[in-house]
Amino acid sequence: MKTFPKHQQAPAPLTLAEKEAAYEAFLKSKVPPTNECGFTIEPEDVHPSLKPHQRDVVRWAVRLGRAAIFEAFGLGKTRQQLEIARLILKYVEASRKQDELFPFNRALIVAPLGVRQEFISEAKALGLEIWFIRRIEEADATGLYLTNYETIRDGKMDPRQFTVVSLDEAGILRGFGGTKTFREFMRLFEGTATYRFVATATPSPNEYIELLAYAAFLDVMDVGQAKTRFFKRDSTKADKLTLHPHKEREFWLWMASWAIFLQKPSDLGYPDTGYELPELDIHWHELPSDYAEAGEEVSGQRRLVSNSAIGVTHAAREKRNSLPARIAKMMELRAEDPEAHRIIWHDLEAERHAIEKAIPGIATVYGGQRTSQKGEEELEAAITGFSDGTIPELAGKPGMLGQGCNFQRHCAWAIFLGIGFKFNDWIQAVHRILRFLQTRRVRLDLIYTEAEKEIRRELERKWEQHRQLVAKMSAIIREYGLARSAMQLELHRQFGVPRHEATGELFTLINNDSVREAWTMEPQSVHMILTSIPFSTQYEYTPSYHDFGHTDSNEHFWRQMDFLTPELYRMLKPGRVALIHVKDRIVPGGLTGLGFQTVYPFHCDAIEHFSRHGFAYIGMKTIVTDVVRENNQTYRLGWTEQCKDGSRMGVGMPEYLLLFRKPPTDQSNGYADEPVIKTKPDCVCSAHQWLVDENGCGPCEICGAPFGDQEPRTVAFRPNLGIKPGTGYSRSRWQLDAHGFMRSSGNRLLSSQDLRMLPHEKLYKLYRKESLENVYDFEQHVSTAELLESDMRLPVTFMLFPPQSWHPDVWTDITRMLTLNAAQHSKGKEMHLCPMQFDLADRVIRQFTMEGETIFDPFGGIGTVPYRAILQKRRAIACELSHGYWLDSVMYAQNAEAKVNQPTLFDLLEAEQEAVCE
Repeated sequence: MKTFPKHQQAPAPLTLAEKEAAYEAFLKSKVPPTNECGFTIEPEDVHPSLKPHQRDVVRWAVRLGRAAIFEAFGLGKTRQQLEIARLILKYVEASRKQDELFPFNRALIVAPLGVRQEFISEAKALGLEIWFIRRIEEADATGLYLTNYETIRDGKMDPRQFTVVSLDEAGILRGFGGTKTFREFMRLFEGTATYRFVATATPSPNEYIELLAYAAFLDVMDVGQAKTRFFKRDSTKADKLTLHPHKEREFWLWMASWAIFLQKPSDLGYPDTGYELPELDIHWHELPSDYAEAGEEVSGQRRLVSNSAIGVTHAAREKRNSLPARIAKMMELRAEDPEAHRIIWHDLEAERHAIEKAIPGIATVYGGQRTSQKGEEELEAAITGFSDGTIPELAGKPGMLGQGCNFQRHCAWAIFLGIGFKFNDWIQAVHRILRFLQTRRVRLDLIYTEAEKEIRRELERKWEQHRQLVAKMSAIIREYGLARSAMQLELHRQFGVPRHEATGELFTLINNDSVREAWTMEPQSVHMILTSIPFSTQYEYTPSYHDFGHTDSNEHFWRQMDFLTPELYRMLKPGRVALIHVKDRIVPGGLTGLGFQTVYPFHCDAIEHFSRHGFAYIGMKTIVTDVVRENNQTYRLGWTEQCKDGSRMGVGMPEYLLLFRKPPTDQSNGYADEPVIKTKPDCVCSAHQWLVDENGCGPCEICGAPFGDQEPRTVAFRPNLGIKPGTGYSRSRWQLDAHGFMRSSGNRLLSSQDLRMLPHEKLYKLYRKESLENVYDFEQHVSTAELLESDMRLPVTFMLFPPQSWHPDVWTDITRMLTLNAAQHSKGKEMHLCPMQFDLADRVIRQFTMEGETIFDPFGGIGTVPYRAILQKRRAIACELSHGYWLDSVMYAQNAEAKVNQPTLFDLLEAEQEAVCE
């Protein structure tokens, strides 16, 4: 016979003083130790060959121990990295001999192919020896070593075998497959060497993911934490980030606390002598497009004109179609000075082959050379020869040559055989020759077609934006220099929250720490708790130590919840329910080491947590989400990846509404101390039953209608009469609330052809109706969607035909966009990261409370729960830590209260009647 664990009793309560002391200690434990893990060196310790701005940066970086050096092209990053490594190795060697702290003392600089000779020559100037290695077996226990990114990427060397690691021109990693590969590569280094550095040309300021990856590499802040602290999310695209306007200054100050953005020596107060950029001549060459090759719309209609800005596919087609004309223009430009040193930039392999055919003997570099050591040597020889001036002309892709190569000594002319969407690759290619120490006027020739006008405009727009944001970063350096104290004061997280309160007839909204606020609430004072708790470490809502999202791990998050949940239990009336909105979390493969994404069952831990504090778990509602939108946010459920390996894909992540009940005082019958009483609906008496007595026929014995009156009459509920819809809590509603099923016979299934020409919104509604009214057929479901896909009408940004459910505990009809975020967006205000949907709140408020009762939300956000509670004539109490969110919630609550109290025409007529009577 099975046995079940007994219900866990709530732990014994602490005194208020004990609570305050324990919570204060917990919050103080959140304060991280200083990021500085380096040591202080004096100016005279730095090699005298370094210029003043280089010396200051080296001292700053060594003091931090982990730092990013983002400098304009030509400011001497190579020499600075070597000097940083020398100083740290010297310091560690002394410690190693005294205390044997390290079994080895090695420094590793990871750099792009083609810059080996530059490091070797710079090392000689500092009196250092540096060795290029491809395997750890080639290294001694001590020394300074250089390798390329391919060696690390291919697993030939473990970064953990080095004391110091510095990434030179790390932005080149984007050429290894885009943002995802870039971040996976960076994770190889996380938690490795004690001393870590990034030294690269100033990244494009709007390449936020790249900047956050550097922060993670340096152990400054996790990527996810930084995203939620500073950025808006795009629900349709993973990693498309927009900086919150009100967080802009804070973000750049945070960046400047661990990274220096140096554009010229004067940013640090030194003269710019020798560091003036050369003059620049830009020539745009527009070629006519062949409109016969304009292509077709999705509908099959021919296009009148070509437009490469439509997408990458159209741009590539335009490049292929116009290749002969672009090659001819390139040759025309070359003819102006055939002997000049010149670099030719291209994007496609077909373009490389065309260049090689048009210019016999030209040196070219390409990705295929990276597949063998001999190819790598040929590639490096071509880059070195062009840099040294022995090779006059070189062709390559910006993704390969655009970073780490200095070509300004012999080259001042670049021809772009085409233009593309990747601004960062383009600007890096420009700066191979447009850089400090360039002595000649720089010439750029950019060839494009009429169909690529929009691409040109976009490049020019981003270039101007790049200049503005770089200037903003330079201003911060000029304001604060390299002293962190002033920045740290401005960035320091808050301790304590100034309490604010706003009240109305139906609401009390508090801006405060929910734990501290819960201490002040009376026992057994609320009738229901409805909240969406923070999803552990997933989001950080404020820069406060009180923020539940500012926790180090899932365990750390639940430890903070341990201070709140007992208070929720204490304030809830016996027998009443707490409804907790949660969602499981996706765990990246890089964090688990498994190489694929897994799921952290957050809802299971939530059940365990609330049960441990005395709540009785009584079930959950499942809210189905859109897997297409989810994949656009996470790249976890990709169709292409499923085609490669069907075993990798999991399923969409639904949301859950967990139902917990506080046991009633009298546990003999299970009824709440104050039951949620629902009035049964009125009934309609239409078949009158006349009373018969000695006087003949009398009135209806059910409704009292006079004999002979055939009009239906409304009466109180009777089990043998039909109900009057909308007059009370019906059996129909009970069946849904009580886990029943709803089905109907329906007609036939719609044929696929019936759906073919309908617009998406009608398709969705019709599909849902048919899905719920008929026997489900999986293959019919697939074939219906496939027909739309064959017509190129199946959306890729949302799921048009999600599986529907009859079961009331699986809610497939929650309107995802029906939240207060719609109002926030329309007002230009900050949107909440994960707002609760209106209809989710409406259903449970109606089911579990009565009019006039009190509902509490300890994580009020922008006020969804109070807003919907007020509209249903309940009283709402909510607490919110973010002052901005709290202000928004007050506005929405006031609006809801005004709607509830707004008089109607009937109210006016009634008042007039009362006045007449008086």
